[in-house]
Amino acid sequence: MPKKAGMEKWKKKRRQEYLEMKQYRYYIFCEGQQTEPLYFMGFKKLIEDNPIYKDMVLIEIEPCQAETMRVIGMAERYVKKNKIQKGQIWCVYDKDSFPADDFNGVVNRAENLNKESSQLQYHTAWSNECIEFWFLLHFAYYTANNHRGEYIAFLNDQFRELGIGKYQKNMKDIFDILTEKGNPKLAIRYAKRIINDGKSKTPAEIAPGTKVYELVEELVKYLPEHVAQRFKEACN
Repeated sequence: MPKKAGMEKWKKKRRQEYLEMKQYRYYIFCEGQQTEPLYFMGFKKLIEDNPIYKDMVLIEIEPCQAETMRVIGMAERYVKKNKIQKGQIWCVYDKDSFPADDFNGVVNRAENLNKESSQLQYHTAWSNECIEFWFLLHFAYYTANNHRGEYIAFLNDQFRELGIGKYQKNMKDIFDILTEKGNPKLAIRYAKRIINDGKSKTPAEIAPGTKVYELVEELVKYLPEHVAQRFKEACN
């Protein structure tokens, strides 16, 4: 066997052994390359530093630089290529100005894929219109159907009041800011209220709205207790 092929086989075997150690597996496919990955990286770092769960939980974050249906398409190809048979596949994506059929289509596609295996389940953590709506819920209950610019302006006002400058899409400490300066408990509560009020509507019709809180609730379970307390009341 050629040396390169032998090395690849060894790597695959080692990865399989590594995966088998992980009881809880999360594969997060983010629409963007900065904002969403940086936010969820905050969860990942804390969980990997938590001695209780670090050997039990796998979190892989994949920046997609894609939108709506392309995000779940990339997730499907990743699952097939890596022969993933167990875990949760999360698609994190925004409505922005993309067609309603494409935005709603991700949810429909996930539901169909979930019929194939109970061990491998797809989930949709969508935001209408954008992830910044989830961020601003850490500071206020907000139901005005505005565009990204207005949400960013709101965040800028909040950040200025906190003395931390302007909101930027590539903020490496966005998780820390929202968790320590904002109120994650209220963000989850507000997001749930909005979704419940629109329970008879499609995702594209719930404007504004977000289901990012569902992924957050999953990851909170593995955070160190002193951090998890900032989320927990709303998760129970």
